[in-house]
Amino acid sequence: MTNSWEQRNVFVTGANGFVGSWLVKGLVERKASVTVLVRDLPSRSTLRLFGLSEKIDIVWGSLADLLLLERVLATYEIDLCFHLAAEAIVGVAHKSPLATFESNTRGTWNLLEACRKNGVPVIVASSDKAYGQHDTLPYTETHSLNARHPYDVSKACADLVSRCYAHTYGLPVAVTRFANIYGGGDFNYSRIVPGTIKSVHFGEEVVIRSDGTPLRDYVYIEDVVAGYLLLGERLEEVKGEAVNFGSGKPVSVLHLVKTIMALQGKTANLKVLGAARGEIDKQYLSSEKARTLLGWWPRYDLEAGLRETVRWYQDFFRCEGKPEAESSLARV
Repeated sequence: MTNSWEQRNVFVTGANGFVGSWLVKGLVERKASVTVLVRDLPSRSTLRLFGLSEKIDIVWGSLADLLLLERVLATYEIDLCFHLAAEAIVGVAHKSPLATFESNTRGTWNLLEACRKNGVPVIVASSDKAYGQHDTLPYTETHSLNARHPYDVSKACADLVSRCYAHTYGLPVAVTRFANIYGGGDFNYSRIVPGTIKSVHFGEEVVIRSDGTPLRDYVYIEDVVAGYLLLGERLEEVKGEAVNFGSGKPVSVLHLVKTIMALQGKTANLKVLGAARGEIDKQYLSSEKARTLLGWWPRYDLEAGLRETVRWYQDFFRCEGKPEAESSLARV
């Protein structure tokens, strides 16, 4: 894998986010020449935490600026683009749908247009949420995109527009549909994994918005990066297509929370609200296509991935202390 990335010019959007920063880390370790688009760089950024800022080229700007995107692709002679920038929090999307559609959908078609004009292949991050709700599980890539809620619809739109550019203009595009991604460096504590780890570590009440029964598929961040890199290496084989990446072993929210507690060796008071809105009861993926075409499968099972994640946050909290007060509501 190292030889295939060495000296390749790669452009990453969303690089200062949780998944984007891990992907940049993987690319830098493989000696790719990485350029990232950054609109804001918060003080608590995994990109900074990994010490990557001095090892990459940073372009300040927005996906709304089509001319800027065209200039970046041409100036840095980009060979491949990973498009991960998006509003990633379901609750925020529910409160601010227009901003979410602007970021997740318009930002995607701007980047695709810039890539079309410059002949740059692109891998676009969609989500398992784009499928919406179906009676038949697990979801395969042949399931229709049946999204109904703002975040889900925004990802479905980006997904469709991306494949439109592949089939209409011949642009080499592939779309990823990952399950729920977890791992160290996710500072959105409204998400269930980091939020639960934080609450248990500091002796706080763990709040679950749902009744605890929804089934979800979880995939560890290092398996996610491996999936992106494999897709980048073998894009010609899957261009114009979407690919699922998940564990295929869904668990309930309550099971997930109890597993995290056990790995931390602590207990906490659970507050189950049973008040989640806009959530799907059962959602998990088949990754057979990724296994068959790319040779990908998750190397970390849930317990192994969570063990690594708990260790990461425990080390982080020991160094940085307790995060500032914020909503502790878990995502599901």
